[in-house]
Amino acid sequence: MARKDQSQPPYWHPRFGLTWLGMGLLWLLNRLPYAGQLTLGRTFGKILYLVARGRRHVVEVNVRLCFPELDAEKQRHLTREIFINNGIGVFETAMAWWSPKQWFRHRTVLKGREHLDAALARGKGVILLGAHFSTLDLGGLLFSEFYPVDAMYRRHNNPLMEEIITRSRGRYFGQAIERSDIRSVIRALRKNHIIWYAPDQDFGIKQSVYAPFFGVPAATITATTRLVKLNDSPILMLAQHRLPDDSYELELLPVIEPFPSGNEEADATRINAELERAIRKDPAQYMWVHKRFKTHPRGKNFLYRQAADAVDVHQSDSQ
Repeated sequence: MARKDQSQPPYWHPRFGLTWLGMGLLWLLNRLPYAGQLTLGRTFGKILYLVARGRRHVVEVNVRLCFPELDAEKQRHLTREIFINNGIGVFETAMAWWSPKQWFRHRTVLKGREHLDAALARGKGVILLGAHFSTLDLGGLLFSEFYPVDAMYRRHNNPLMEEIITRSRGRYFGQAIERSDIRSVIRALRKNHIIWYAPDQDFGIKQSVYAPFFGVPAATITATTRLVKLNDSPILMLAQHRLPDDSYELELLPVIEPFPSGNEEADATRINAELERAIRKDPAQYMWVHKRFKTHPRGKNFLYRQAADAVDVHQSDSQ
């Protein structure tokens, strides 16, 4: 692997030892049969649920905020299922990077192709709205068997991981476009390409507005509106899920119209509604391990700190 940034130490530097160890182990485990990897993933998720207390707290807060209709026992069950699915997702990512593509051809169904075909017929390129499902990378591989697709992404802080991810995704994405590379985005859209784009993480309040996400105000980037305006491109949602029989369903939802509306808050609300619609198909397969509500008017991580303080008070009162 060649270095892209000469200011970084070479990839064989001890700094990257743990990365090599982790990736090497994952590569070896990827040699196992498909069913064996899913079993290992489920076991890994159960272990994470027990030992990753900090991340479990994040998931518990997200579930409590977003699914208030569930009682405490059902919320605990959903939290555990989220960890199990994210554990499987680690192995599904390895499958996307290294497993034979033919493993999935008889395990995948794509619904709603008519919506994407109609959008492509406009000749303006298409923004394919995505979300951070636990099947994130595998969904890219599966979708690429039906349509060529480019993807926007945020560069990884670890340069070795960035190299591994970029090279691995090259087997199913036409090009990986860094979020700030607007010129490449415009060029791709003008060529009528499909660009996968996920705006469902908290990047702070700068260039964001508060919009409801599962009924909770969430800092939502307004870049989606600007992205669509670049070439007057249609935008539609791609949902992806593993089914109970361990096959996969990809579903294209209708084009989001009218969009943009001329109001950034209304646009952000509409996008979040589409994301929520896709996530509710199986909430346990979404990456609730992220602090989706990190930004808050009362301070960074307020909702997560507030929940932790409430637990501490309860424990003190019970002693």
